[in-house]
Amino acid sequence: MQAKPECITCVLTIVLLWWGSAADAELNLLNSGCSQYNVTNFRDFTGDLNSTFLRLREQLNDDSRHFATAEEASGVYAMVQCRNYLSRVDCLACFDAAVAEIRRCSAANGARVIYDGCFLRYESNNFYDQYTQEGHTMICGNKSASEPSAFAATVQDLLADLQVATPKISGYFAATEKEVVGGGNATVYGVAQCIETIAESGCRDCMQVANTDIQRCPPNTDGRAMDVGCFLRYSDSPFFADNQTIDITPFLTTPSSSSTRNGIIGGLVGGVALLLLLITLLVWFKRSAASNDLPIRGDILGATELRGPINYKYKDLSAATKKFSLQNKLGEGGFGEVFKGVLKNGKTVAIKKLAIMQSQRAKLDYESEVKLISNVHHRNLIRLLGCCNKGPELLLVYEYMKNSSLDKFLFGEGRGSLNWKQRCDIILGTARGLSYLHEEFHVCIIHRDIKSSNILLDDDFQPKIADFGLARLLPQDKSHLSTKFAGTLGYTAPEYAIHGQLSEKTDVYSYGIVVLEIVSGQRSHETTGDPDSFLLKKAWTLYENNMHHQLVEESLDGKEYEVEEAKRMVEIGLMCTQSAAALRPSMSEVVVLLKSKGSLESRPLTRPTIIDSTVGVEASTSTASSASVATLSITQISSR
Repeated sequence: MQAKPECITCVLTIVLLWWGSAADAELNLLNSGCSQYNVTNFRDFTGDLNSTFLRLREQLNDDSRHFATAEEASGVYAMVQCRNYLSRVDCLACFDAAVAEIRRCSAANGARVIYDGCFLRYESNNFYDQYTQEGHTMICGNKSASEPSAFAATVQDLLADLQVATPKISGYFAATEKEVVGGGNATVYGVAQCIETIAESGCRDCMQVANTDIQRCPPNTDGRAMDVGCFLRYSDSPFFADNQTIDITPFLTTPSSSSTRNGIIGGLVGGVALLLLLITLLVWFKRSAASNDLPIRGDILGATELRGPINYKYKDLSAATKKFSLQNKLGEGGFGEVFKGVLKNGKTVAIKKLAIMQSQRAKLDYESEVKLISNVHHRNLIRLLGCCNKGPELLLVYEYMKNSSLDKFLFGEGRGSLNWKQRCDIILGTARGLSYLHEEFHVCIIHRDIKSSNILLDDDFQPKIADFGLARLLPQDKSHLSTKFAGTLGYTAPEYAIHGQLSEKTDVYSYGIVVLEIVSGQRSHETTGDPDSFLLKKAWTLYENNMHHQLVEESLDGKEYEVEEAKRMVEIGLMCTQSAAALRPSMSEVVVLLKSKGSLESRPLTRPTIIDSTVGVEASTSTASSASVATLSITQISSR
């Protein structure tokens, strides 16, 4: 096949610039990686990738910038960043070298390359808001400082300053130096940089991870830490020009106000603030008196003001889904129908029609809930992009997951196609997403309907939990056991199904069932006519006989996993499904258990309560009939 002229130009440019500038462009390859998944249409993907690379280079060249992004509507996203101390020529040379290196990934649908002077990344999904991922790492030099203690202390101080200052600096870049006290006239030089598409909080979090990683390097004379959203480096040799040094002192602490001038300014500011406060109070009293007759609106956000979602027009979403045609329907869950849509800008999304009442109160709840969940950002949670409440239905717009839901690969047309590593990654990723909802977001969100069909898979088969934060939108008179709305028998914790007792441990139980499904490839509520084939009962019986590795789906190659590893996964699933909620681990504990290799013998398991599809209950400590099932509370978000 004949090469395109623009491609030939690119190659010539790479060769010429690399030849002239390699020595100065810091082309020390630190890290590179390719996705293990290939694109389906190599020719089209390569053409789109070439286009994004050309546009990245144009931005670096024309604007003398050090950061650029480019994307194609078909689903190619690319990003490049040079260290700010590089000249335009050196930045371009580093970029061209990165392009040559990243092409080694051939048909991979994602790749990244990191040099001392720059990094380049492309993916088939938008990654611009990612700031930290598994795989963050560090590289240490092999030469120790002549005064190890003094050098290490200075490095720690310098890196701590960079960690604090960098997120506060426009452009997220800092370069500084610090003399080593008692180190024989030695100096430590350091730089820190975050990608420009993340928030200040993301830069701050990434810097914290990078600084933790790089702390293993001192007293070595140089070290580097890398994550998807940031880069941190120190050395005893200067690697940037003196005129690139930034005074980061103003970004470290608030200056003292002990001087007379600052005291005067403080007094004036305080006086103005007091006056404004009085005016505000007067206005508030007047408005409060005038609004006594208005309906009360609950505010689950408390004093926290968050950025809301994008508001879409109903006609635009209707057009995106071809008037919500059946051919665009992706499925139907407890909260309504879901349709595939293509927006005007070419972005593919998933649009959910909410099956809730259209009362004024319901719309107020909808607005509050949507504002909350649109600010939930985690790589293992589906991203809510926007909403629409100005049409005949209330709509939610989510990121689109090409691989659909986990249940399709466990029980549907993709059954048996997930290998052991993919299953373990899904188990861990789901645990991380739930841990974030329960313990890391500013309010505790209990999902209440964790099941395999609510776990979606991205192009790399990484899990993303869907439908979190929606339970408050259900009509108040609906029972949890009505699967049309929320909660699914076979996944529901006994204390919730029977007594309506809701807590984070309700999700832990459901998660444990999903773990057993992923390992076995068997639905939680399926039997073969034999009551002992019910998944949870089967897993427990095998565990009692120390044969629980036999729960692993038969289609899996036995060479893919170790028997003890398989047993450990089953034990974690059973640990999460113990009858007493207090005995179940928290989701953050589950994450630790999954990542560690230690024995679980110190946490003996107790027999789970088993609820079958007729809502009968079998347990060693309690029994109940379906008549004991009460209408349950739908409150699933509580203040932290």
